[in-house]
Amino acid sequence: MKQIIIISGILIAILFSSCQELEDDFLESPTQSSLDESIIFSTPGLARGAVDGILEPMGQTNSYRGRFIPFYGFNTDCEWNYSSDEPNSPQGNLMTYTATPTNSQMNTENNAWAMMYSGIERANICIRGLRAYGNPEPDTELGQLLGEALTYRAIYYADLMKAWGDVPARFEPINAETLYLPKSNRDIIYKQIIEDLEEAATLVAWPNHTAATMSVERVNKAFVKAFRARLAMVASGFQQYPDGVRRSNDPELSVTNMYTIALNECISVINSGTTQLTSSFETLWRNLNEENLSAGRESLWEIPFASGRGRVLFSFAVRHRGVDQHTGQPRGGIAGPLPTVFYDFDESDERRDVTCVPYQWGNPVDGIAKQELVGLDIWYFGKYRYEWMTRYVTSTNDDGVNKIYMRFAEVLLIAAEAANELQGPGAAAPYLKQIRMRAFPTALHTEKVDNYVNALSSSQAMFDAIVKEHEYEFTGEMERKQALIRWNLLGENLAEAKVKMTELQNRTGEYSDVPSTLYYKYEDDGETLDIYGLERGEDQDPGPEYSAFGWTGLTDVQINSLYDGDPDQNQFWPIWQVFIDASNGQLQND
Repeated sequence: MKQIIIISGILIAILFSSCQELEDDFLESPTQSSLDESIIFSTPGLARGAVDGILEPMGQTNSYRGRFIPFYGFNTDCEWNYSSDEPNSPQGNLMTYTATPTNSQMNTENNAWAMMYSGIERANICIRGLRAYGNPEPDTELGQLLGEALTYRAIYYADLMKAWGDVPARFEPINAETLYLPKSNRDIIYKQIIEDLEEAATLVAWPNHTAATMSVERVNKAFVKAFRARLAMVASGFQQYPDGVRRSNDPELSVTNMYTIALNECISVINSGTTQLTSSFETLWRNLNEENLSAGRESLWEIPFASGRGRVLFSFAVRHRGVDQHTGQPRGGIAGPLPTVFYDFDESDERRDVTCVPYQWGNPVDGIAKQELVGLDIWYFGKYRYEWMTRYVTSTNDDGVNKIYMRFAEVLLIAAEAANELQGPGAAAPYLKQIRMRAFPTALHTEKVDNYVNALSSSQAMFDAIVKEHEYEFTGEMERKQALIRWNLLGENLAEAKVKMTELQNRTGEYSDVPSTLYYKYEDDGETLDIYGLERGEDQDPGPEYSAFGWTGLTDVQINSLYDGDPDQNQFWPIWQVFIDASNGQLQND
């Protein structure tokens, strides 16, 4: 049953009212809620409502729902937002590495920054209350809830640092003395949340081991450990500090220390047998669109949007131009894969056609739409499809499909990367092979899995292969940008992407054999395209039953819009001016 994000009930409002007064009115008010915390946090049912309420800010319009998920993570070497080429577009500036503190799309008091700190304050209150009154031990309901609260706080902080770098650190509920805080060195926050997740992993159950961990909308041990592994890799990776792009200088966050944590956590998850790759890549994404919430599959945790909230498909689905047989919400398609991505895949890779879609659903006739080619410059993320839903969406703006926050494939790739760094390519090979075995038909495993991976004889070759595999696996999930940053490849790979798109536009270099004309007809259902000419070298007219379509449309303006500012000098968004102005002089942008 889909839950959270819209939380109703008096309890949540009462419990969090005091912190909201401090945030909104800048006045000192009691930290003890009018419904005594000793009752709330010693009573599992009441505590459950409070912990669920930590996630409520994610569903606000200018929070994850309508700002952070649609806009963070663009542009990369495999994904771009189609607002990028709009001159002086506030949305576009968020993606082209030119955002300013006064960006009109984001510079609001209820922006994601504020909502994240609202969630952190709620988590701080719950953590304090559960520790004081709940006796939260492993294998208890209140222990599970403390583990969830610690994890939710870590999620908010991880996303704050992902988008803004150094941010204020708040690990206790607000009081008059801590109302205004300066930014903290992010290393301090990373160390704290990595430690918090170590504790959380002792408190929450494995997937399907208790009633609380039967759904991907609830935190479980596999997710906590995997998330801790991800944060360890990020904390030790390259990123922009005030003095330049570098790794952390903190010895506790060294590559050896953090990669060891990451590898150990990944091995623990893998050996637990409580989660695994979905049998096929298409099934994985059909499960998301069909809203299959059962735990123990590939999805480790999902941001849980209620059916009337959340804009994952509204933002990223294959475009529908009108109300049709598949959706009552004519949207999708604000972003997509770069045009080169389809041609970078191996033709036999079964992830390709799920990830990259070259058509939209056109204007319906009598309520029925059919697929239409849209041009070389416009591709859609096929991981998100209204046509795969079992619900017919009628909401104006919200589809309610969850956002996968982390999945088991990332565990395998982190394990491969960490093992390669610590132990060499031979230790990494089994993890990379698992990823590729799912990607290719069984008949090709000798060539595409065993021979391919076994040939990666150096650590550098293995690392380069992992970087490419990450693109094939995660395009369209908005995970690529942070990965490129921590690998110190953001600027380099974005520059290369412009070169590659120019080659595709001109059919030169590695794209010289991409056809300039497609041919299409419709299958017997009258709505599904049968396309010839997408594959390299398919340059012959297949016959009179097909219609021709010029496979062009990629312009210099579009290519150059991938980025305007220097990506390596603008890895993070600025803190929005409204928060700087309200900080009593404590906040500033570097």
